[in-house]
Amino acid sequence: MKESLKILVIEDDAIEIMKLQRAIASIEQRHTLVEAKNGEHALDILNDKDNLTDIILLDLNMPKINGIEFLNILKNDDILKYIPTIILTTSSNQRDLLECYKIGIAGYILKPLKYEDYVMKVEKVLNYWSCNELIKAL
Repeated sequence: MKESLKILVIEDDAIEIMKLQRAIASIEQRHTLVEAKNGEHALDILNDKDNLTDIILLDLNMPKINGIEFLNILKNDDILKYIPTIILTTSSNQRDLLECYKIGIAGYILKPLKYEDYVMKVEKVLNYWSCNELIKAL
């Protein structure tokens, strides 16, 4: 049976957040969304090690701390490095893709233009991770 996920979404665009909320609401499985507008805000949320999220959906292009800088911080933390982090971005830059996989992401998803395609991708990602055995906070 699929589990509901607690998802940290790190995205500075309010319209993208609303689109993700709408996509998740349309999926049968109920997931909890925790929102961070940038990497600094996300790190503040993740400081509560007793209440960590199951997965992270991360945009690359953000103010203050960009996605790659955030990933480096995350992967150097002995607890946070185990949270599967999936890039959800418009960047098809091959250098970004390679750098993210070098750092240790769990996936790299390009945001499609069509909303129906977006919902399909989000649903597949969440279905996959809700079936996985995830490491809970140590």
